[in-house]
Amino acid sequence: QTQLVESGGGVVKTGDSLRLACTASGQRVYSMAWFRQTPGQDREFAAGINRPGTSKYADSVKGRFTISRDNAKNTVYLQMDYLQPEDTAVFYCAADGTPTVVISKEENEYEYWGQGTQVTVSA
Repeated sequence: QTQLVESGGGVVKTGDSLRLACTASGQRVYSMAWFRQTPGQDREFAAGINRPGTSKYADSVKGRFTISRDNAKNTVYLQMDYLQPEDTAVFYCAADGTPTVVISKEENEYEYWGQGTQVTVSA
């Protein structure tokens, strides 16, 4: 059973930075991604990365967020800089257990999910 455990959320002020981490235990995982969700809204893709290290970003975070991974540690990171109040959300880590280099923006392409970590950005 593959499990994803996230850490690093919190409350920060506009312009601050946070780094999220997500560690996968169990089988090897391939593409990994961060999604975020605000109350009453669907989860939306924020950033993704495949095992070779190619990344993809949503337009709303491009230039401010950086995704990276350490395959030896089965861990993916999301460095979030210049945070804005509109970034406030629950952030979820997702992983694809199927061998692939495709980085999907669709949540149904990811088999494994973390429990979510709250990020709150105050004005």
